[in-house]
Amino acid sequence: MRYIILVLTVGLWSCSENTLETVVTADPYTEIKKALSINPVVLDNYAAQGKPAYVNKDNTAANPISDKTATLGRVLFYDKNLSVNNTISCASCHKQEFAFGDTAISSLGVDNGRTERHSMRLINTRYANEAKFFWNERAASLEAQVTMPIVDHLEMGFSGQTGRGNITSLITKLGGIGYYKELFKLAYGDATITDARMQTALAQFIRSIQSFDSKYDIGRAQAPNDGAPFSNFTSQENAGKNLFLAPPIFNAASVRIGGGFGCQGCHQAPEFDIDPNSRNNGFIGVIGSAQTDLTNTRSPSLRDILNAAGVANTPFMHTAASQTIRQVLNHYNSIAAVPRNTNLDPRLRPNNIGQNLQMTPDEINAMVAFLRTLTGKDVYTNKKWGNPFL
Repeated sequence: MRYIILVLTVGLWSCSENTLETVVTADPYTEIKKALSINPVVLDNYAAQGKPAYVNKDNTAANPISDKTATLGRVLFYDKNLSVNNTISCASCHKQEFAFGDTAISSLGVDNGRTERHSMRLINTRYANEAKFFWNERAASLEAQVTMPIVDHLEMGFSGQTGRGNITSLITKLGGIGYYKELFKLAYGDATITDARMQTALAQFIRSIQSFDSKYDIGRAQAPNDGAPFSNFTSQENAGKNLFLAPPIFNAASVRIGGGFGCQGCHQAPEFDIDPNSRNNGFIGVIGSAQTDLTNTRSPSLRDILNAAGVANTPFMHTAASQTIRQVLNHYNSIAAVPRNTNLDPRLRPNNIGQNLQMTPDEINAMVAFLRTLTGKDVYTNKKWGNPFL
C-alpha cells in the first residue's frame, strides 16, 4: 500500500516498502530573514498608499511602484555595502528623522570625503513638478540620480579612480551577498543584478516616501481651493497662507506696496515643489570656496522643512547658508541683484531691480506659522521607510 501524508511542520512525507523519506522544501528567503527586519511574505504597502484628491502630479508612469521592488530599494537605500569601504549608505546623507535630509552643511562621504552641496531633503518626490534632480538639475530623472552618488569619488566611492572599483565592481560585490540574491529574485523574478535594476528599485522606494498628514492637508481636504480660508487654521496661519499665495505689488523701485510675498510663484501649492522654470534664487556661493555658482535652480519641496517643534529639519539652500526659516525669509525680503548673478530669477527682480518686500514682524510670524502647517508626522517614524537592518 502507498500513501502520502502532508505534515505542514516538516514538509512532505512518503511511506513505501516500510521506508520513510523526507522531502524538505527550502525556504527561499533564508538570507533575508537572517539579515533584515523584513517579512518577504507580507510586505509593507508602497504601491497602494494613495494621495489626496487635490494633488494632481504623479511621476510614476514610467516606473510604477510595486511592494517587492520598493522593498529592494529600501534595502539598497540603507545598505552601507553600496560604498567602497562599507561606511556610507544613501541614508547616511538622507536621514528619516530629518525628513530625509542632513543637518550637516556638507555630508560625510567615504574616507572623509565631503559632498560639494548640502544634501537635499527627499519628501514627495513622486509628486514633484520638477522632473530633474540635484540642485543644479544635472540628473534628468530620479532613476538617473540615485546611482550617481554611488559612483561619486567623494560620496560612496565606486568611481573607478585611484584604484577603487566601479559600478561593475559593486554589482559583483552585491552578487556575493545572500539577501540580494533573494531580494532581486523577489522583485524581478531572477537574481540578476544590474545598474538599471538598482536605479528602478531605489527610485521606487524614494518616490514612496510621502507626507500628506499635515495640518495643511486636513484643512485643504475641507476647502474648495488653496485660496479659501482653512477652517482648522488659526487667523495667523490663514494670514500666512494668503501671504504665501498672493503675488506682491511693486512700485517702480521694486518696493512692495501691496499683495503678498509671491512664494507660490516658485513653490506651487499643494505640492509645494519648485517650478521647473525657476532660475537662481540669489544664493550663488560654493561650500568652502569663494567661487561663484549660478547653476543651482532646484529645491526640495517645502513640505516638512520644519519639524513638529517648528525647528528646521536641515539647513536651507545648496550651501546650507540659512539655518532658520526666518533667515530664509530675510533673504527674500531684500534681494541683491548683483551684476555677476546673470541667472537670477525674474520674479525676484521686478523692473530688473532686486525686490524689497518690506516684510513686517507680524507678516513674518504669520508666514512661519503657515509653513509649520506643512509638517506631517508619519514620515518620520513609519518603519517601512526606516532602516531594515535594525
